[in-house]
Amino acid sequence: MADWIPATVIDNRHWNNNLFSLVLEANIEPFKAGQFTKLALDIDGKRVQRAYSFVNPPEENRVEIYATRVADGLLSPRLHALDSGDEVLITARANGFFTLDEVPDAQVLWMIASGTAIGPYLSILREKQVWRRFRKVVLIHAVRYAADLSYQGEINELKAHYPDQLIVQPFVSREPVPGALNGRITYALTDGLLERMVGVPLDAENSHVMICGNPEMVKETKSLLEARGLKKHLRREPGQITMEHYW
Repeated sequence: MADWIPATVIDNRHWNNNLFSLVLEANIEPFKAGQFTKLALDIDGKRVQRAYSFVNPPEENRVEIYATRVADGLLSPRLHALDSGDEVLITARANGFFTLDEVPDAQVLWMIASGTAIGPYLSILREKQVWRRFRKVVLIHAVRYAADLSYQGEINELKAHYPDQLIVQPFVSREPVPGALNGRITYALTDGLLERMVGVPLDAENSHVMICGNPEMVKETKSLLEARGLKKHLRREPGQITMEHYW
């Protein structure tokens, strides 16, 4: 049974017609950056719930989640419509193992995300641990349109604070955008374009790759990396790939 508690909406930031970020006030238990919570509403006598990663770092008092409205979804359209002062249910205890304490040391940490899966990376990147452990951090974010590149202000702040460590490379698949690569991450991995653009090699000797996003992207990226000699990281058998499917 989930330990549901009430959360009050402080802000509902709409990035575009479908992408939104809920900022909530809730008395949740301590969590680790990269973990997820669950939100729920009682709809027509039934409790409808979905999992969402924390965007905020653990030391912040307010909870923030990043989500997309699914037109025919049961929950997301209602979350999208919430206003300040409204209430939603949240689980008091976080879950998940997509955290830095599950990632072995490496010279370069690659963070590959599609869509709203950039959320857990933003939580991780706003903590000190990642900057102490890795010489370089490469953040890859793939979206369909330029308007889907949310959190640019927060990302630019991180780039300004860690200019020698953080490399950011967006992908926009359906329109040309200055500074972004067009097409899919997997194509750019196959022909070496991604590494040429960021100026950092992706290899088993020096890299660890975190992959978070839609299952197809995660599966294809994992296969490409395995062809290069990288393997899935397990506690009992250390490797170079850590994954999380985002739905």
